[in-house]
Amino acid sequence: MCYAVPVIVFIDDVSGNVSKQWNKHHVVYASNANLPREMIEKEFSVKFVSLSPHASPIELAKAVCDSINSAAQNGVEAWDCKYDEEVLLLPYGFFFGGDNPMQAEECSHNGLGCNLFCRTCKVGGTKAHKASEEGFLELFSLSMSVLPGAQSKVDSARQATGVWDSGLHSIIHTLIEMGKQLWKARPDNSQASEDAIQKQLETELDRLLQPHSVDDWINPLLGLAGVNIHMDTPTEILHTVLLGVVKYFWGQTVHIIKKAKSLALLEARMESLAVHGLNLPAFVPAYICHYRGGLIGKHFKSLAQVMPFLIHDLVPQDVLDGCRLSARQHETASLGFATTI
Repeated sequence: MCYAVPVIVFIDDVSGNVSKQWNKHHVVYASNANLPREMIEKEFSVKFVSLSPHASPIELAKAVCDSINSAAQNGVEAWDCKYDEEVLLLPYGFFFGGDNPMQAEECSHNGLGCNLFCRTCKVGGTKAHKASEEGFLELFSLSMSVLPGAQSKVDSARQATGVWDSGLHSIIHTLIEMGKQLWKARPDNSQASEDAIQKQLETELDRLLQPHSVDDWINPLLGLAGVNIHMDTPTEILHTVLLGVVKYFWGQTVHIIKKAKSLALLEARMESLAVHGLNLPAFVPAYICHYRGGLIGKHFKSLAQVMPFLIHDLVPQDVLDGCRLSARQHETASLGFATTI
């Protein structure tokens, strides 16, 4: 008997120890998506794969992809204790979890700061041409390193297209530095031609990559069989909604209320709320109002549901409309928190 095993891969950066506040490590975990939800959530169902304080996420992902491809090609022999027989497992990538910056890196995307800011679709673009894909391939073109001002050209292309492969970063940086040195005037005040510099850079690149090629350094997730990495990185709700729109609306709202010296009234209204039917965690108004600038996801999950009822006469109409819209967005996003269909 053969079984297909969908694998959930989680890649993120974590702190490597408890004593220091931050000691950055990149870590990879994997889970079997065939397991029922009540089992897959348990700690023993999340398997450690790899960790490194030095290797980049794309370098770790290459090893993960090689392992998945090898196992899918050859199969993994196992014993089925229920049916008392030997089985063959064929794993494949199901989806890749992580926060938004990590998922952008997995997609060879530059993140929210670029013109084409979405890793899934082509929304955005330059002011002149919103749907433009101009320069998509130029980011990986060797010729950019030949021309003067190569670094600014690479940065402009990354900003315009949203494409950035962190695995190629060291190669691009090396070529740019080499190009700068080659463009410098020689002792006799002569300069090499562009064709000569191009040829010399190509030769030096081949030497540095031996025994590999450039293709071995390109993001392996882009070609992983059965995976469309741009569609198989589910939107991470915590940072996108709760610590995004909801957080900033809360900050603006509480600033207006505090300026009007109505913070005590807001806290009193929170205390009077009947939250029995809202499926909220512990709702502590005194803590929320006192530490209003240091709240976390669970607090914003609660506030998004109740804010329009608390501030209807404490803020201007446009702010109230924004909070209502935020609440509706949270209502839609709450489907992402649903554990059963």
